Amino acid sequence: MIKKIYDCIKKADIFSSLAAFLLSLIIGGIIIAISGNSPLEAYRALFMGAFGSADALANTLGKATPLIFTGLAVSFSMKGGLLNIGAEGQLYMGGFVAALCGIYLKGMPNIVHIFVSLLCAGIGGGLIASIAGFLKAKRNINEVIITIMLNYIVIDLTDYLVSYPFKAKGMVAKTADVLDSARLTQLLPHSNLTSGIIIALLFVIFVNWFIKNTVTGFEIRAMGYNKYAAETGGVKLKSKIILTMFISGFIAAMAGATEILGIHRYFIKGFSPGYGFDGIAVAVLAKNNPLGIVIAAILFGALRSGGMLLDRSTSIPGDFVVIIQALVIIFVATPGIIKALRLKKGGKKLEKQHC
Repeated sequence: MIKKIYDCIKKADIFSSLAAFLLSLIIGGIIIAISGNSPLEAYRALFMGAFGSADALANTLGKATPLIFTGLAVSFSMKGGLLNIGAEGQLYMGGFVAALCGIYLKGMPNIVHIFVSLLCAGIGGGLIASIAGFLKAKRNINEVIITIMLNYIVIDLTDYLVSYPFKAKGMVAKTADVLDSARLTQLLPHSNLTSGIIIALLFVIFVNWFIKNTVTGFEIRAMGYNKYAAETGGVKLKSKIILTMFISGFIAAMAGATEILGIHRYFIKGFSPGYGFDGIAVAVLAKNNPLGIVIAAILFGALRSGGMLLDRSTSIPGDFVVIIQALVIIFVATPGIIKALRLKKGGKKLEKQHC
């Protein structure tokens, strides 16, 4: 009986996310029609730009790759009852560290060089996130505020480093190219699809296994459900908070590392169009389900990829996809907000009756 109820809840989550996405497309279509354009023509351009050819599909999957990492990073922190808003800064740190490893570590075989570069990048991102975890554990400072501030600190720091100490010759603020031994394999020529997508899927599988089948994963989930009950049951909250944020930051850093080693081949100022922030939307739409994160990332990747053709073939700007993304978040979050308000209102009524 309990299993049936649980299955119904999971199905409801899937359907509510799907409904949110479809509603966003409908409202988006109405906005397009009001502006004097054809919704069918616009969505046809979006679809063809995302899935209309092998190159389009490859670019969609390429743009989905960093979103899988950032969505998974945000989702992992939420499993532990925390909220990592700092994925953008962590992916910048990961990208920068990966670039340095790719440039200065020499004489290594391809697989080893890539592994070491990714490992160092993950540690860099994890340490940044651990700052928020440490302050949360030791001083109970809100991790949301700290991770938001760390975004600006890390992005500005990497901007400075790539503009001065590590800048390559030329007008553009970028590092030297990474060595060939550190480069990820391009799966389809002239596209953004690299072996980073395989790494991302492996991370999804591993994180799902880790959170469900290890003692540490169980303790992190217990902390997310009720930290006071978890502490009573013997979970060391402080260390688990720091560990959760470290792992979340490690995963987010992979987004930057795979972008640098696979697509750009050097660290360049402003290389991310906001993958870290979009990862929050991916995690919310997926309801923290690992498989859902992959699907949501592909949907958001399709919007980004299709938006380019939308911009070229119609009078609608490509930034219109941002409106659709925002609508998705609104429709996904609204039921939870209403439920929370009702609970708050019900609590106040009970308090008045008690008085």
